[in-house]
Amino acid sequence: MHVRLGSADDALAIETIRVRSWRVAYRHVLPANELDAMPVDALRWRSRLERPPAGWSTFVVEHDGVVIGFASVGPSRDEHGIGELYAIYVDPDAWSTGAGRALIERSEDQLARQYREATLWVLEDNPRARTFYERAGWHPDGSRKAEVRWGVHAPEVRYRKSL
Repeated sequence: MHVRLGSADDALAIETIRVRSWRVAYRHVLPANELDAMPVDALRWRSRLERPPAGWSTFVVEHDGVVIGFASVGPSRDEHGIGELYAIYVDPDAWSTGAGRALIERSEDQLARQYREATLWVLEDNPRARTFYERAGWHPDGSRKAEVRWGVHAPEVRYRKSL
């Protein structure tokens, strides 16, 4: 597996992975019909990759030249002076292959270049992801929030890690 900085050419692969991951990982929380109707819109990722927001980095992991996952990091949206892992998704067909581990390690390396600490948000009812983060040394810090997605109240918990 090879992790590299994402480019605008990766936008469709990134968005496809995001949508496929949501459809599988969040099916027990969010309405199946809404998940199934999610469009694959690469335009939002193309602009983020061509002109990333200040401090953002997006990485992709490839296997045999095919993008199978991605992660985005940058400054925290909640706290000044720390970093945040905004997103990390691996195509469901590539779960448990080491792709997620490769991405989180590269993401943490990038964050450690600028910050001493980082956070991430995860759905409270996402045991697979929470176990993944905990195995990587992240821990819940007690902060919670909830957003309403498609009429569903979806609580999230914040995780934190010293880098």
